Amino acid sequence: MLSFKPWMAIILCIIEMFMAVNSYPLADKIEMLPGQPEVNFQQFSGYITVDERQERALFYYFVEAENDPLSKPLVLWLNGGPGCSSVGAGGFTEHGPFIPFDGVNLIKNEYSWNKEANMLYLESPAGVGFSYSTNKSFYIGVGDIATARDSLVFLRRWFEKFPEYKNREFYISGESYAGHYVPQLAKLITHHSELNINLKGISIGNPLLDYDTDLNAVTEFRWSHGLISDFSHDLVNTVCNHSQYFKETVIENGRSLSDGCALVDSQLSEELTQYVDVYDVLAKYCFSSINEQSPKKIPYLPLRLNYFEGSSSSNSELLGALNRKDDSREYEECIDKKATKYLNRKDVQKALHARLVGITEWSTCSKVLKYDDRNRETPTIGVVGSLVKAGIRAVVYSGDQDTAVPFIGTRKLVDELATKLKLSTTVPYKAWFENKKVGGWTQVYGYILSFATIRGASHTAPSTQPARSYLLFKSFLSGKPLPTKP
Repeated sequence: MLSFKPWMAIILCIIEMFMAVNSYPLADKIEMLPGQPEVNFQQFSGYITVDERQERALFYYFVEAENDPLSKPLVLWLNGGPGCSSVGAGGFTEHGPFIPFDGVNLIKNEYSWNKEANMLYLESPAGVGFSYSTNKSFYIGVGDIATARDSLVFLRRWFEKFPEYKNREFYISGESYAGHYVPQLAKLITHHSELNINLKGISIGNPLLDYDTDLNAVTEFRWSHGLISDFSHDLVNTVCNHSQYFKETVIENGRSLSDGCALVDSQLSEELTQYVDVYDVLAKYCFSSINEQSPKKIPYLPLRLNYFEGSSSSNSELLGALNRKDDSREYEECIDKKATKYLNRKDVQKALHARLVGITEWSTCSKVLKYDDRNRETPTIGVVGSLVKAGIRAVVYSGDQDTAVPFIGTRKLVDELATKLKLSTTVPYKAWFENKKVGGWTQVYGYILSFATIRGASHTAPSTQPARSYLLFKSFLSGKPLPTKP
């Protein structure tokens, strides 16, 4: 009988690594993105068909971990909106490996999350970014159920393309309306144990979790930051609150705007200005011309959580803030939409194996998707609770300068959930630190449910506080609390 030699184990390991690398779909491999610097990790992108009959396909961008990808977890990232691109927003402006610099070249992102994990960015549902359906009726009235279902089909078929990741530790992360996407997809995964997806945890930033609580926190945030008067604060709370206004103007399409809500709308329009970004009250405003420098009225509240479309200063944050090494918020406020410009280049689309189907240009937030706004009223905080009960770790975080989904409501929801689940506080509410500076505040319940604020961060925290967001992401993957000592 032959004895097993140590060198045989080394050879078998090398063979296993070689087979894993060579099992990747070569048709989806990105040889080199136009203008990108040299890197030592692989990138892939392409389409996964989720419905052959309607020719519905979802586009993905996959980035291997910078070092030792075979030992690192897999993280799926989902942007919200609903209708905004995880590739253009998360992948190319928040925490992907590259940042469009001048519309021609890409620069390395110092705080890219692929330092810690293999990152998978998915444009979902169909109609977002490069994802498409040849049956255009799908775009009208699509909702959370269809989105989660298609995302699960995508994952199943993506794992068939990348079988070496099938049993890898798997996490789902996202922000904004992904407060619906992430827990709903995670719940669907737990209901399909036959897929053997090794789901370990979820993280969601500035998430829409409960329609009434989240929207009505807007008034308290605005008032506490001096954006509205005491009179307006009391008027909103007694006559027409934010959730009621949103229901009348969006869900009911403004067909029956009540006298009370009309009065509140008129009052707040006199006090609020478009020159304060609803997604980041500290952000600068881009005055692109003399004609724009007169005060303008803004709506009662943002009618969509589309931070990347229509935000007064989002582009400056996204591109100027990602490589800051401290907590300074200095950046050029009039930077063009370079990610959009970059992803609309034909040579870039060719390198990404992407194509425009039924649209003439790529946009960060869909111009064809008509999401069913009634889905916003469905609370998902209970879904998060069911995941925690099933042993899935959950981290909920908030950029503390966001007016659209303020930390005030999110913190309350997480605390109430912990009480309902009878989780004891394992880390009491206290400051956490990044680079010897206060990074925010955090509280941990039972080492399975966590809440954290990110100090000085916007609705899309990684775009404005990349170092702090990176540390939170690293902590999330490790399962360890954020550092509470400098």
